[in-house]
Amino acid sequence: MPHPLTVTPVATVIGGHQEPSDDYQGGVESVIRLHDGYPLETLQGLGEFSHLTVVWHFHRASPDDVALHARSPRGNPRWPATGTFVHRNHRRPNQLATSYPRLLRVEGRDLHVTDLDAVDGTPVIDLAPYFPQMGPRGPVSVPPWVAEMLPDYWREADQR
Repeated sequence: MPHPLTVTPVATVIGGHQEPSDDYQGGVESVIRLHDGYPLETLQGLGEFSHLTVVWHFHRASPDDVALHARSPRGNPRWPATGTFVHRNHRRPNQLATSYPRLLRVEGRDLHVTDLDAVDGTPVIDLAPYFPQMGPRGPVSVPPWVAEMLPDYWREADQR
């Protein structure tokens, strides 16, 4: 097994979603606040981009939540049992997520975003602008159960 890797968060999510949820992630504004140890110039030019790539930690999860076995997504037996690395939730070994929120504006250390599916207090491990040229190449395919599982994922939060 590889040696442990130590990372230090670069920012924290302020506001936005207060509780983790499987769906209704859309339309909620939050702030990604860069930690004081980083000079403001590390954000220079970021405001020219429409979206960010944000790597964050499921900080409310416990290492005991990790599930290293095949299971049906969301516990739904209609969907096939799939392995740990097929799930996009906190039950993976490093409990990390990647999101692509829309950047609304930059104000000092505060990155105002919407459609970030992290909760208030979430440690941000890394952030960068989203470059479409570095996104997936070629057709993207997923099994049918993914669309069946996620029709409400980006539905506006106030539509619950």
